[in-house]
Amino acid sequence: MHVLTEADVHRLLDPRALIPAIEDGFRSRYPSTVMPTRTQMKLHDGVFLIMPCYDCAGKGLGMKLVKFNEDPRLAEDRIQATYILLDIESGCAKLVIPANWLTDLRTAATSAVATKFLARPDARVLGVFGTGRQARAHLHVLRHVRSFERALVTGKDPARTRDFAQQMQSELGMKVEAVYSRTCAAESDVLCTCTTSKTPLFDGNMLRKGTHINAVGAFQPSTRELDDVTIRRSRIVVDTYDGAMAEAGDLLIPLKAGVIRRENLLADLHELITAKRPVRTSPAEITLFKSVGNALEDLVGAELLEEAVLALEPSKTAPQPSIS
Repeated sequence: MHVLTEADVHRLLDPRALIPAIEDGFRSRYPSTVMPTRTQMKLHDGVFLIMPCYDCAGKGLGMKLVKFNEDPRLAEDRIQATYILLDIESGCAKLVIPANWLTDLRTAATSAVATKFLARPDARVLGVFGTGRQARAHLHVLRHVRSFERALVTGKDPARTRDFAQQMQSELGMKVEAVYSRTCAAESDVLCTCTTSKTPLFDGNMLRKGTHINAVGAFQPSTRELDDVTIRRSRIVVDTYDGAMAEAGDLLIPLKAGVIRRENLLADLHELITAKRPVRTSPAEITLFKSVGNALEDLVGAELLEEAVLALEPSKTAPQPSIS
C-alpha cells in the first residue's frame, strides 16, 4: 500500500492530464459506474461526507471521506478529505491519498470539461467569486480550455481579495483584477462561483448574453450561490441528475418555488459530452453547469495518481513520492 502526501499530489497530478481523463470518464465509463448518492452525516461542527465509486467495466473501486467544517479556525481547514483506492479483487487499500488538492483539482477540471463544451469559443474574461482553494484551482485549470486574456476576482474581504488577485497574477502570468461583485458578474465571459455562501452572490440581471457559469460552491439543499433570475435565464447542465436532485440548493430551491421545472435540467455531463442532448444552441444563450461533486471524478484522479506512482517505482534517481 502506498501512502501519499499533499506535496506528492501537487507534484504528480497534472490538470492537463486530468481534464481529458474526466471527460473520457463521463463519456465512456459513466454508464458502467455505480455511484450511490453520497452520504451526508451532520456533525456538531460541520458535515461528514462518504463518496464511494465502483466502475464495473474499468475495474475501479475507491472511496472518498470528507469533513466539511462550518467554522474552522483557519480558512484552509474548512474542507479536509482523504481518498482510498482499493484493489478490486481483494478489497485491500492500494493507495491512500490526502485528498484536499485532489478534490480542488478534480472539481476545477470538471468545470473545465463543462466549459469546453458550453462556453463560447471567443471567451476572453474569466470571473471567479471566492478567494479560497477552489477559486485558486479554477483560475489555474480553466485556462487550459479557453484563451483567457484576463481574470476578475471578488470576495467578501476587499483587502484579502486584492492580495489574492496579486498572488494569482504572479502565479498565472495573466492580468488578474480585484473587482466588486457586480463587475465580476457583468463583465465575465465565463463565471465560476467558488464560495461557501448560503445566499445568492449577485443579481442575475447583470449577466450579459453568452455567459457560461460554473456553480460549484453550494452542495446542500438549503444553500445557493445563484438567484432565481440567473437560474431562469440559464440553460442548465448538471454533473448527475441524482446528485443535483438530492443536494443542489441552487436548483432545488427554485424548483420548489416553481421558478423552473425538472425539464429545465437539459442534460447531465454524460449527455452533454456525448451530444445526446443539445444545450448551447446560439452564442447569446447563458449556460450553467451546476456541480455538486461526483465520485467518478475522484476515482479518475486517484487512478492517475496510482499510474504516476507506479511509473516512478523502477527509477532510483527520479524524485520519489513519500510512500510507506
